[in-house]
Amino acid sequence: MNQPLRKVPDAVWRDAEEIEVLTFDIAGETFALEAVIVREILDLVPETPGAKDFVGSVINFRGRIIPLADIRIAFGMEAVKATIDSRIIVIEMEFDGEINLIGIRTDKVNEVTTLARTASELPPSVGMKWRADFISCLVKRGTDFIIVPDLEVIFSTQAEK
Repeated sequence: MNQPLRKVPDAVWRDAEEIEVLTFDIAGETFALEAVIVREILDLVPETPGAKDFVGSVINFRGRIIPLADIRIAFGMEAVKATIDSRIIVIEMEFDGEINLIGIRTDKVNEVTTLARTASELPPSVGMKWRADFISCLVKRGTDFIIVPDLEVIFSTQAEK
């Protein structure tokens, strides 16, 4: 018997049929962030150690000290050494009514592209190697999947640790 697909929350699509995203790789998986939250893509910069694993350091971004998060820790992925392709994506997120800049460590930045709502699905509730609540949706592209992480859930969960 066919069950209806669980609907992807509108928070991802905001009544649009497509969203523009920046795709990037972490540990061999392709992720996407909505392009409007991306402020800049940086080559690796000197880091000052931080207090927690998830935000293991801070960086100087245009004269401001911002946290550098490693979402691979939230997903339980192994740490890898930086390569020539490694980049930092600086994003803008709102926490407690305040806009914050945050760096996200990546293995490689790919491209800005559009993703179609019709190609998106919620992650399966069983058989996932990651916490399903950390993923807003999966988007099929050819034979591959692009993971759209739920940064609000990830950051709020990691802040509690």
